[in-house]
Amino acid sequence: MAHWLYKSEPSSWSWQQQKDAGEKGTEWTGVRNYLARNNMRAMQIGDKGFFYHSNDGLEIVGIVEVCALAHPDSTAKDDPRWECVDIRAVSDMPKPVTLKDIKANPKLSQMSLVNSMRLSVQPVTDEEWLEVCRMGGLDNPPV
Repeated sequence: MAHWLYKSEPSSWSWQQQKDAGEKGTEWTGVRNYLARNNMRAMQIGDKGFFYHSNDGLEIVGIVEVCALAHPDSTAKDDPRWECVDIRAVSDMPKPVTLKDIKANPKLSQMSLVNSMRLSVQPVTDEEWLEVCRMGGLDNPPV
């Protein structure tokens, strides 16, 4: 099982909208970066990820899981280069974890969120996953 982080501006797609999508989940569309697309190609059903509010909020607010493997992005029109996965909400983060708190934690100094700020879909190591879950008040984080 791998872990990921998905960034979204709440004015475009918020955590509440993700939760409202229900068990079926929704496509994670609009990614137009090759590395982020390749990250989605590597995902497996059940992989967990952090839902991060970028620009407005700058905090991890929830946990999602992959519910459909990489497939053509429905917003890419006739451009087959772009793919996406489907994700669904798993749980709220009991205490949102801010970017400021992540940057202040030496255990997270190598996290992609700190070093690759612009990448919209990024990997999270197992150690980073557990540390952010701890910071967010998840005693038994989903793996």
